[in-house]
Amino acid sequence: PRGGRIPDDEKGYKLDLFCVPKHYEEDLDQVIIPHGLIMDRTERLARDIVRDMGGHHIVALCVLKGGYTFFADLLDYIKALNQNSDKSVPLTVDFIRLKSYCNDQSTNIVKVIGGDELSTLTGKNVLIVEDIVETGRTMETLLSLLSECNPKMVKVVSLLVKRTPRSSGYRPDYIGFEVPDSFLVGYALDYNEYFRDLSHICILNENAKEKYKV
Repeated sequence: PRGGRIPDDEKGYKLDLFCVPKHYEEDLDQVIIPHGLIMDRTERLARDIVRDMGGHHIVALCVLKGGYTFFADLLDYIKALNQNSDKSVPLTVDFIRLKSYCNDQSTNIVKVIGGDELSTLTGKNVLIVEDIVETGRTMETLLSLLSECNPKMVKVVSLLVKRTPRSSGYRPDYIGFEVPDSFLVGYALDYNEYFRDLSHICILNENAKEKYKV
């Protein structure tokens, strides 16, 4: 599976072309994926998911916190398809929290919060919704835990997949955009809890890494 590929030398867009919160203007290098483009791509992902998983009851599993905005928008598009087509798919939702971050380096320790409830997914068709796959190890850990619960089917959709030498080689079933190995914030991607209130996906500058460091 391949998403929209954003090249490593992508110059992006100047901040003054878009509405960016005043308090972040000094922290960002450029807008790399504008909000409108995210929405258009999400609409197509919803169509592909319904095509492949339609006819089955889907349990959409949101990976918090980053995935919540993408999750809500993706489900809105799936609901719109349900209401406006001859074929609709029953949909329920659940939430899980994975913790594998400290500042701008992914740690190797993955903590699953809410993992005790995964047993309810036995025999179900599960769609895991994630904001970004970097090394892939976090998702591989979750998939391993899920497999012990014997779901009927598991598909993963990630808005972003990062091209990085640290990658385990894991690829989700559905990919929004393949992005360079830069530190990205916005559209619910955070840096130590900041930047979740930024609509566009932007590249964080070096000064901001220091400014918002824990």
